Amino acid sequence: MITTVHWSEEAKTDYASNILYLLEKWTPKDVQEFVDKADNIIEIITSMPEAFPVSGYMDTRKALVCKQISLYYTINKSKINLVRFWNNMQNPENLVNEHF
Repeated sequence: MITTVHWSEEAKTDYASNILYLLEKWTPKDVQEFVDKADNIIEIITSMPEAFPVSGYMDTRKALVCKQISLYYTINKSKINLVRFWNNMQNPENLVNEHF
């Protein structure tokens, strides 16, 4: 059973950046929808860590939060490590080269 969810510094920064972007470009409702979707994905990961497929990046798994953002995470015994909230419009090679 998973007892801990750890956010990497990159995941924290990505998450905050996405919220700031939505606040600047969209509505508070859009921000709340993103937060709700992210929370829901994290709940699913906590209760069923292997619910999302293994990505092509080392031992990470990939959960689609919305069509623009994917959450990469790893499973380590009783801990989930949230690695990145990745903007899917970015070059995926940057994800591998810079963050894994």
